[in-house]
Amino acid sequence: MIAFVSGPVAALAPDSAVVEVGGIGIAVQCTPNTLSGLRMGRQTKLATSLVVREDSLTLYGFAEDDERQVFELLQTASGVGPRLAQAMLAVHSPDALRRAVATGDEKALTAVPGIGKKGAQKLLLDLKDRLGAPVGAPTVGAPVSQGWRDQLHAALIGLGYATREADEAVAVVTPQAEAAGGTPQVGPLLKAALQTLNRAR
Repeated sequence: MIAFVSGPVAALAPDSAVVEVGGIGIAVQCTPNTLSGLRMGRQTKLATSLVVREDSLTLYGFAEDDERQVFELLQTASGVGPRLAQAMLAVHSPDALRRAVATGDEKALTAVPGIGKKGAQKLLLDLKDRLGAPVGAPTVGAPVSQGWRDQLHAALIGLGYATREADEAVAVVTPQAEAAGGTPQVGPLLKAALQTLNRAR
């Protein structure tokens, strides 16, 4: 079991990073939220979860231990593999998932690509006693934070996009961020921004 990787970031891609550990480049699958905090050449430490399959060894990386823990707990539910667990964390923070399960919020789960109404109902039953209560304070009704713009812009620059491209992508996803209300999550916005940039290229 590889509990974490620590070292300079050697490469960044839309869904993964390479961290140099003792002269070896370790590829780590990450959510957009985790990637948004990484910078080329900068030191990082990612909590990791190793998923072993017959034909592959895949390392998933997270900015925080809590995220890694929730990633592993999600996979204890029937029909949830690492890809779907990662998709759930790309859309929702660990606490948002805990709140959704605690309050039986089907809508929050169906917002995740690959989860339909029936799947959401099944997940709510499966996860009811596994995720526990939310750790942080709820952000419902919080004023819209402007900090997400800077974080998103810096994440796009870190992925190698030009300043002009980053500016345009931030402008495109601004209505989505404002429509969400509360404090926008950088992860889903980064995903949307990357889709916009890929279409433009």
